[in-house]
Amino acid sequence: MSIHQLLVLMPVYNDWAACRRLLVAVDQSLSEAGVLGQVLLVDDGSGVTASEDFLSQELKAIEGVQVLELKRNLGHQRAICVALGWVSENWRGDAVLVMDADGEDDPADIPRLVAAFDAESPRRIIFAERTRRSESLSFRIGYWCYRQMHRWLTGHRVRVGNYSLVPVGMLESLVVIPELWSHYAAAIYKSGLPYSTIPTARAHRLDGNSSMNLVGLVTHGLTAMSVFGEIIGTRMLLIALTLFALTVTAMLGAVATGCILPWMIPGWVAIGVGLLASIAMQAVLLATAFSFVILGSRNTSTFLPARDYWH
Repeated sequence: MSIHQLLVLMPVYNDWAACRRLLVAVDQSLSEAGVLGQVLLVDDGSGVTASEDFLSQELKAIEGVQVLELKRNLGHQRAICVALGWVSENWRGDAVLVMDADGEDDPADIPRLVAAFDAESPRRIIFAERTRRSESLSFRIGYWCYRQMHRWLTGHRVRVGNYSLVPVGMLESLVVIPELWSHYAAAIYKSGLPYSTIPTARAHRLDGNSSMNLVGLVTHGLTAMSVFGEIIGTRMLLIALTLFALTVTAMLGAVATGCILPWMIPGWVAIGVGLLASIAMQAVLLATAFSFVILGSRNTSTFLPARDYWH
């Protein structure tokens, strides 16, 4: 199946200058791919709105630009969630291209995404997998550490962001995933929806500076991990139980050795083992409580994009 009508979905928060330049590059890439498209800019509570001349600039493959204004700033993950709910009910075409509006998702990769879509038919979401980043060395080191922790706790590798091509036939399944409210890519990973990836390099911003600070980055990472709360809680519980079992074994061994050969075991060893046992018990209790909190949250009302996006 080939794409004839494509919707390009971009969340925007005050990045109108970068977005304007990006639209020109997207238009050129769509032309190269032989695809006609519409653009939906999701205004995520920006302090400045898009100007009329911005929306009326001459484009070839892009047939129209529409702005979906949110009532307040939600953050780009939730902006994407709300927009996908709107798209599933109000747009008919072949596929939806989700990308950031600052230019870091390289529009030159659009023809490759379209080619991968054509090869896979409309059965998979196609993600742009990041093989090289453009940020500073300190950021890349921190991001590498985060990826290792994410994989260890959740069992999933972190190599993709928002940049992806979604077959319109999969939208109905996507917009009934509650986790989409928290994190777009993580929700797809957890849901089990089929996806493929193509290797891409992270590009540079086209204009201005990012509004994302360290706190925002940490929050974004923790939010992605929270989607896998049940898995993380279970792994933490198993680790805590293993630690507790090892500590109890060591304590019993120290006591037994002290009874048989009292001159071989200093008194501080038994005190130390007892302290470790106490810490291990607290770890088990905390992990158990965390697991029950996660499981209990499954019984509460959740945000469903298909039902609640218009609020």
